[in-house]
Amino acid sequence: MFEIVPSIWLINGKCVRLKRGDFSTEKVISDNPLGIAQDFESIGLKRVHLVDLDGARRGEPKNYHILEAIAGYTDLKVDFTGGISTDGDVIKCFEFGASTITVSSAAANHPERFAQFILSYGREKINLAADVNPDDNKIKIKGWLKKTQIDLFDHIEFFYERGLKYLKCSDVTGDGVLEGPNFSLFQSIRNKFPDIHLAASGGVRGVDDFRQLRDMGVSAAVFGRAYYEGMISLQDLEKFLAEG
Repeated sequence: MFEIVPSIWLINGKCVRLKRGDFSTEKVISDNPLGIAQDFESIGLKRVHLVDLDGARRGEPKNYHILEAIAGYTDLKVDFTGGISTDGDVIKCFEFGASTITVSSAAANHPERFAQFILSYGREKINLAADVNPDDNKIKIKGWLKKTQIDLFDHIEFFYERGLKYLKCSDVTGDGVLEGPNFSLFQSIRNKFPDIHLAASGGVRGVDDFRQLRDMGVSAAVFGRAYYEGMISLQDLEKFLAEG
């Protein structure tokens, strides 16, 4: 089953958008992330990807209050990410209402620890974020501020062998610029890891991109700016959901 997942990016409790993860391009979209989440819920969406950019930069989650509000005042399943690095962070995320968590930096910096998260909390609840510039396929972390020397496919393989089921991958050069998803990157991941549930992120322009990702076997598409810039409406999303 294919799922479309809206992303809500948070800085100082506000919903923002960035281009290519560049914090200097920050644009505040709304002071009310809960209201945005409720709009998505109203048309039948089931999940939201909540990105704590303050947490990503500082190395520990900061926007628990927004997580708690969305989990408490909607029935959306919240996938929370940003700065999660310790067992204490994971436990707190679940206590504040996250259904799943997505981890990036800690998986790169402490791979054995992240592998233990999968074992301890279960592969249905722990997702890996593997975000790259496709020019070199090296993993980027800390809100994409830091480049590593870790190869994308080696990174996925390490955790796949340790039970990883859910992967979110972003082409950081395509995020927030509305130039279309990197279909070739996502197809390469699908070819090498056909059993992984892949959520493709970055570049979505409209529902036709959803259809192409769905038809190539991707499990989910994460979108943001196309909605916030008015290229996709709630009505468009509702019609797409009705397609089944």
